Amino acid sequence: MFYDRARIFVEAGAGGSGCVSFRREAHVPRGGPDGGDGGDGADVVLVCDDSLRDLAAFRRSAHFRAARGGHGEGSNRHGASPPPLEVAVPPGTVVEDPGHEARYDLTAARQRVSVAAGGDGGHGNKRFAKATRQAPRFAERGLDGEQGWLELRLKLLADAGLVGLPNAGKSSLLARLTSAHPKVADYPFTTLEPVLGTLELDDRQLVVADIPGLIEGASEGVGLGHEFLAHVERTRLLIHVLDQAPLDGSDPERNFEAVESELSGYGAELEELPRIVCLSKADLVPAEDAAAAVEHWRERLGSRARVVLATSAMTGEGLDGLAAAIARELPAPVATATDPSSRGPGGGSSDGVPALRATHRTFRPGADDAFEVERAGEGFRVKGRAVERLLARHDTSNEEALRYVEDRLRSLGVIKALEAAGFEPGDDVEIGGETFELDPGAPFG
Repeated sequence: MFYDRARIFVEAGAGGSGCVSFRREAHVPRGGPDGGDGGDGADVVLVCDDSLRDLAAFRRSAHFRAARGGHGEGSNRHGASPPPLEVAVPPGTVVEDPGHEARYDLTAARQRVSVAAGGDGGHGNKRFAKATRQAPRFAERGLDGEQGWLELRLKLLADAGLVGLPNAGKSSLLARLTSAHPKVADYPFTTLEPVLGTLELDDRQLVVADIPGLIEGASEGVGLGHEFLAHVERTRLLIHVLDQAPLDGSDPERNFEAVESELSGYGAELEELPRIVCLSKADLVPAEDAAAAVEHWRERLGSRARVVLATSAMTGEGLDGLAAAIARELPAPVATATDPSSRGPGGGSSDGVPALRATHRTFRPGADDAFEVERAGEGFRVKGRAVERLLARHDTSNEEALRYVEDRLRSLGVIKALEAAGFEPGDDVEIGGETFELDPGAPFG
């Protein structure tokens, strides 16, 4: 089976918690705080692996959880930050992240993108020591990593694609042109999944894809139309295979327009791709009729087709000319720009591999301090990324930690905003789902 769709769940590692510790050493009274920081949680990174061909691996395993950061320890020992969890995907994978409204397209080997950022590690009590707080008995907790479901869809990367109605002779043609071994039979819908083959030329190799036969209504989703047409999107050249003598007695001209109509109706500008029209099964008609058909289609199509020729997979007629035409008419690939600003675990590498920029990254202090205050029953509710992260980091049952939180809320302007909304000392305040009594003016202890 060829799997070109998958749905996976990714969960980045949580950050490790900071440590509350004091130096304990003989003959050294009041050694001071020495609690180390927690390590950052590991990211989840998708890596393009050109040894993979489809998404079958995700049928067996769809959940990926990265390692959490290590906790801090005494003697200023920091927790470990584990390396990213790398998840391999084949070239041509499109990643949809509905949770962050992000989309990534991995097309080059070793291309990487971070799809879930690990949580930040918490600071140990050493970080909170200052002249007026020389022995802090609190530390920060590590934050959870990002998580969510991702939709993966594979769109094959091929230089040229064979398109046409079912039983037009595409599989036979691919088998003679390349080393591929598609299933071949004398009935429609023999090919149920795309097949790739390599066309060996003197100076290069080209990948040719056999796209399963299109039927009327394919562009509107009839049958497996959308699944098949999606694999045509990345090709740079289309080879329209047209049966000169269809066994069902249908009109070749109507058959041609039917396929072209579906390509045009799909909406990915497939009608703009250069064309080679291949009149297949030339061995079934007299030679003079085949030559006349070639001239007829050349005149009829004009600039719509770069080349028109007759071929026979049975006798090999016209195959050398077809291979030469593919090599000659294939447009140059579009260069992929490298984004130097997104280097590192989530964006690329230093060896020129195209990089992808993630649209969601770990919060940096001061980057997003916006908040809003609203009434919540008898108390108040404060919403905002910075204040919610502040509460997530600290244990408000610890009196010292609560006092530190109150100081931070005052510096962020939250206390002033609460007072403007009618807050009085001792009222309940909810932040990030946690409700606590806030009394910033009360004496310590």
